[in-house]
Amino acid sequence: MDEVYIKRVIEGDIEAFRFLIREYQHMAFTVAMSVVKDEFIAEDVAQEAFIKAFENIKKFRFQSKFSTWLYRIVVNLAFKQLRKIKLKDGDFITVENESTESSPDGFDRLSETDRKHYINEALKLLSPKEALALRLFYLDENSIEEIVNITGWSAANVKVILHRARRNFHTALDRVLKHEMKTIL
Repeated sequence: MDEVYIKRVIEGDIEAFRFLIREYQHMAFTVAMSVVKDEFIAEDVAQEAFIKAFENIKKFRFQSKFSTWLYRIVVNLAFKQLRKIKLKDGDFITVENESTESSPDGFDRLSETDRKHYINEALKLLSPKEALALRLFYLDENSIEEIVNITGWSAANVKVILHRARRNFHTALDRVLKHEMKTIL
């Protein structure tokens, strides 16, 4: 279905691009958010990505899905923005010898909204690459091959990042939930 709209945009139908924006705006924002960790910056990145996509739509070759092409633009812009921000070392969770057995007690009993909130808070604590890999693989349900196409990383690198990210995510989620319990009590 995207092909129809893309062809219409290429032919000069600007209104057809609105469909693509509505269809992918949430995806663009969440991918940017997983990298830059700031809502306002993520909104700017997503907006810039749509502008770049519109300006370069004639270069789209239909060899991949439009979403993959757009993801790639968002990822590149988000990492470019991140380099500008120059985050300090130590802003992200890294695990060396911490035990991370399973999901924290009670997580399964939380409402869907609460679970999403805590997952997003935990993702903010991870490095941009780890948060992006988890979001693309688990939340957006992309395959390893699609993640390779989106990020430009090798398949082996994607697998290593996912492995490390899973381990670090459990620690981050545990910390978020413990912090939440301290503020409630």
